Order: sequence, then structure tokens, then C-alpha cells
Amino acid sequence: MKKLIILFGMLFSMNAVFGQSLKPVKIDSLVSVSLPSSYSKKDTLGQQIFSANTDLGYMITIRQPNAKGNQPLKKENDLNSVLKNYIQGIQSQSGNGSTQNIRDTTVGSLKAKAFNLLTKDPNGDIQYRNFVLLYTKDATYTFEFGYADARKDVVKDEAKSFFSSIKLSPALQRNDQYTETQASKGISTNSIFEIGGGVLVIFLVVWLIFRKRDNSEFA
Repeated sequence: MKKLIILFGMLFSMNAVFGQSLKPVKIDSLVSVSLPSSYSKKDTLGQQIFSANTDLGYMITIRQPNAKGNQPLKKENDLNSVLKNYIQGIQSQSGNGSTQNIRDTTVGSLKAKAFNLLTKDPNGDIQYRNFVLLYTKDATYTFEFGYADARKDVVKDEAKSFFSSIKLSPALQRNDQYTETQASKGISTNSIFEIGGGVLVIFLVVWLIFRKRDNSEFA
């Protein structure tokens, strides 16, 4: 009987969440994400924070303007370095948190980083915070979905709905992240064969010259 009560409680909780539909919210003119209609918005010195609670966890989206004096990033490695520093900053602010499963992802045509942060609350209970970080030349966007360890088996659909709802304006392109977006030109397979063939021809010519010279000396 107790198991049935727990099962019905979980089903009711999930139905309540799915009934709490997410609605698109404009973070700015270029980025939007879907949140519960009961979300709140705070603006502190230009940093905008959108947050909302659900029956299973919470959602947070932060838009942080980049410093005006920042030089544009040149290469993809520069972008990776900036995102790495952001991840380290988030981890250090969490106190006892540890980052897990750091990976590359894409949002629209832009590169982003996704990772999980495992923390413990004052009672020692495990808490999960899933992140997607998106950097552009004007602002950095942080998308976070948090939940308790006890709910990790029932939050997947809600988390997926949140992160997959991130939408970008077509005006945002890869060069809004770093300037040198052309793929580096490596040596193609055809070029390797051409170079190898040229070396072989030169070797044969030199070999024939020395062979002819040796034959003339012994004539």
C-alpha cells in the first residue's frame, strides 16, 4: 500500500509539471528560452537573471554583458579557454561542487559547453545542477537546471524541454564568438601523393645520372 501511495504521488507530481507548460521568454533581441509563466526577472548592474521553480527542480537563465574593453576572440581555442574559466568560476562559487561530464555542444550555429555540477546542501543531500554556457562577443549566457538527487530519475524530460527550447536569432553566427572561423588548411591526401611522386622522380633522375657517370668511368 505504501508503495502505491508513493507511485501515485510521483505520477501526480509529474502531471503537475507537464501541466505547467513552458512559454518562450525573450532574454534579449537575440536569445530566448522557455520558462514557466511564473518566472521572475531581476536586473542587477546590467546582469539579467530569469528564474523559476517547478515541482521537480528549478530553472535559471543569466545574461551577463561582457566587459566593453574586451578584445574580440580570434580562434576557437580562445573561446574554449574563456568557457573553461567560466566553468572554473561556477565551480569555485559553489563551494563544495565538483564538475562532471564537461562536453562540447552547439546551440543553433554557435559552439557551447555543457556540464554537470554535483553539490551537497547543508543537510548533506546531493544536488545536481546541469549547465549550458553560451558565449558571444556582447554577452555570456548561462542556462541552469537544478534538482535533488532523489528526483534524478524523473526530471529528464523537463530538463530536455528546457535546454532544447533555447533559440537564437539567425543574426548570431560563429563569427560573433571568434573571428577566425575558417577551417585550418591541412595537407590533403592528393597533395601528399603529388609531393611523394615529385620526390620519387627527383630520386630516379639523380640515380640515373650517377649510374651513367659510373658506367662511363668503367668504360
